[in-house]
Amino acid sequence: MSLLNKFFDQNLKFVKKNKNVIKKINDLEVEIKKLSNDDLKEKTKEFKTLLASNKKTSLEILSEAFAIAREASIRTLNQRHFDVQLFGGIALAENKIAEMRTGEGKTLTAVLANYLTALNDKGVHVVTVNDYLAKRDAV
Repeated sequence: MSLLNKFFDQNLKFVKKNKNVIKKINDLEVEIKKLSNDDLKEKTKEFKTLLASNKKTSLEILSEAFAIAREASIRTLNQRHFDVQLFGGIALAENKIAEMRTGEGKTLTAVLANYLTALNDKGVHVVTVNDYLAKRDAV
């Protein structure tokens, strides 16, 4: 098997493996949309408690956490994560590399994994070498 075929085979396996996770995130959208802003904040506290007490791992709360982060992005930025961005967020949460083209929403994708990581109260650093993105996203 050539290196190129192996690369695409791994990507297809990743998509197939996580298709149900994407479905679960999408299925939660209607329920999450009904929550108030205060409810969203409470969900964040709940996630932090679950993680701190080792009752759940980050990957076990990933679907619900991504649904919460997506709704927060809609409310604050008027931007909704597409499925391709959810796949990218899952890859980042699993310490994998997610390659995306210009304009596919890498910054919005990173929000998902950053939120999930920040729930462990260890902090998250976001670095960019792009001046435009640094100025835009600092706000």
